Amino acid sequence: MNHPDIVIVGGGMAGASLGAELAAHAHVVVLEMEDRAGYHATGRSVAFWEETYGGPVVQPLTTASGPMLSAPDPEFHDGSFLSPRGTLHIGRPGDEPRRDAFLDAFAGRVDLQPVDPVALVPGLRPGWTLGVMEASCQDIDVAALHQSYLRKLERLGGEVRLATRLEAARREEGGWRIETRDGAIHCGLLVNAAGAWADDVARACGVAPVGITPLRRTVVQIDVPDLPSPDLPLIMDMQARFYFKPEGRNRIWLTPHDEEPSPPCDAAPEELAVAEAVARFEEAVDWGIGRIVHRWAGLRSFAPDRAPVYGFDPTAPGFFWFAGQGGFGIQTAPAAALLAAAIITGAASPSAIASVDSRAYCPDRFR
Repeated sequence: MNHPDIVIVGGGMAGASLGAELAAHAHVVVLEMEDRAGYHATGRSVAFWEETYGGPVVQPLTTASGPMLSAPDPEFHDGSFLSPRGTLHIGRPGDEPRRDAFLDAFAGRVDLQPVDPVALVPGLRPGWTLGVMEASCQDIDVAALHQSYLRKLERLGGEVRLATRLEAARREEGGWRIETRDGAIHCGLLVNAAGAWADDVARACGVAPVGITPLRRTVVQIDVPDLPSPDLPLIMDMQARFYFKPEGRNRIWLTPHDEEPSPPCDAAPEELAVAEAVARFEEAVDWGIGRIVHRWAGLRSFAPDRAPVYGFDPTAPGFFWFAGQGGFGIQTAPAAALLAAAIITGAASPSAIASVDSRAYCPDRFR
């Protein structure tokens, strides 16, 4: 059908989650330019649910998403998407102001406990004397979550069109005319959930961009024969120079926490970033490393103020932004999708997101 009610551009976690929430209310078509949904940022995430990640403006979305990730609708997924992990934030002398600001920012919001990191991480190198434990952090099964949303979308009558790129779009009476290589699609509402391509999609629709910038993040997977335990927490540097976590018995995922501006593309890791990741890991622990098993990069896309962009564009009727979700789009997906669906349908916000104030994410702040 080329006359759906809603067209969502982008089939990653953002588009799939929002499509799944809207499909009960309208006929939804998701346009995905790649041959499979979730090829870019969603498929390259080392995801965890961490309430402090993304800062205080993102925390309400993350906290509200936790119960939904832990106990999803059994019709679409059996069991939790989460598994225990915990985060240990570590620092060295001189990092006290960062530690204290971190504790102050989340006081009364997130349970954070100052700890001695040496007692928790065998092989931690001398000098790492500051620690804050965020015990609530959990790993996320990203692939299962994404597939669950796609399954829900399709069962409720929605459709995902793969290898279908929005070439251009224009306003016409009653909605939008979207041009694709397979022909035109007419819809009442156009949702921009295109991740790194969000500003490009806006331009193709004649809508002013909001300044969403893709930033490359490098990840390596390394054999660590002497890994003390696969159950160690995610270890995150207070200076945001690295984080790493076990992946099985003798392997870790590691990133140098890089944020290199990039055009929207099929991101690839650069050798310098890989070398920096390994060097920073060796600064932190004396475990030793084996071979690099895998290396990859993904694009994390941020608005200028690093808060997500959810809402109708005030200058373009029927154009809805659902973008700028940085590195926190997966951990906030359930709450963000409920929030955006409520805005679109005009319904009251569900009780699950009662603590979330949508005004912090409105695109009006850029107009």
